[in-house]
Amino acid sequence: MKPVPPGSTIGILGGGQLGRMLAMAAANLGYRCHIYAPEPSGPASEVSAAWTQGRYDDDAALAAFAARVDVVTYEFENVDAAALVRLGAAGGCTPIHPTPRALEVAQDRLNEKDFVTGLGGRTAPYRAIDSLDGLKEALAAIGTPAILKTRRMGYDGKGQARIMHPDDAGAAWEAIGGAPAILEGFVAFDREYSILLARGADGETALWDPVTNFHAAGILDLSTVPSSGIVLDQLGEASALARRIADALGYVGVMAFEFFAGAEGPVFNEMAPRVHNSGHWTIEGAITSQFENHIRAVCGLPLGSTALAANRVEMRNLIGAAANDWLSILAERSAHLHLYGKGDPRPGRKMGHVTRLFFD
Repeated sequence: MKPVPPGSTIGILGGGQLGRMLAMAAANLGYRCHIYAPEPSGPASEVSAAWTQGRYDDDAALAAFAARVDVVTYEFENVDAAALVRLGAAGGCTPIHPTPRALEVAQDRLNEKDFVTGLGGRTAPYRAIDSLDGLKEALAAIGTPAILKTRRMGYDGKGQARIMHPDDAGAAWEAIGGAPAILEGFVAFDREYSILLARGADGETALWDPVTNFHAAGILDLSTVPSSGIVLDQLGEASALARRIADALGYVGVMAFEFFAGAEGPVFNEMAPRVHNSGHWTIEGAITSQFENHIRAVCGLPLGSTALAANRVEMRNLIGAAANDWLSILAERSAHLHLYGKGDPRPGRKMGHVTRLFFD
């Protein structure tokens, strides 16, 4: 892959906070960013050189966008993979990273589980669900407790319903609107953790320290680095699977993999073909952030060091009204505040995050 030189324009599909932080990292390396999104503005608009409002199924608008940029990437996985394929065809020689194949796999939870198990990964027991009768049959096979998830869309606990008893099947099926789904059995685990991987077009990979994650109400609350205990014991196997997945997809960019640390070894939960919330700590906590390494990878540049920049790092999401504590956070000497420029701090809305570095 021929390097995309500084001064070029990077096109980003999606204008949320991930697009914002990608654009800021790109600017530090001398690139301009052009956002394409259905909304008229968003968190990335304040730090990007250009913004095009357009639908992801508007082939003409996507082609015009591709003609104005030198490389295309995306900040979230709810872009139609077929639209990216069409964008690649319409854009001619404009490269798209990561590959649309990564979206095709990650956008469908059933396809994702099948893909990972095909590469030797360990997952929770699962079944495809297309009807209430099918759900009842799957519950008889997998047992309860279990969790019903829509196959497509949904994040931060959305599009999901827990089933604690077989009699809850009807309510769970109604809760997800009867959409095509996947039933997953519960996994006994000690820790939840993420593996963050950057991969260049030449196959070079770089991994950050594994991140131990803590959730509240289905939303990531706290990420800590370095991890210890069972997470480190399973790091070799989990990292090897992450590399196999990235290689099989011909992936270029940063990718996140979520695991449960259980007694039988690492259990794959899900992957995200993009920069990830559990990697926000890398902005100050690593020599090279996930956002900079993503820009480096999609532009064909050498990857930067993923080494820790402190002895310990904590990243906490600021959800809803927690962002109103900005003044007290700024009074902490170890704290680095990031606010995303969103509007009202609604409950459950990610308004920003704070990263704390410790050198003891």
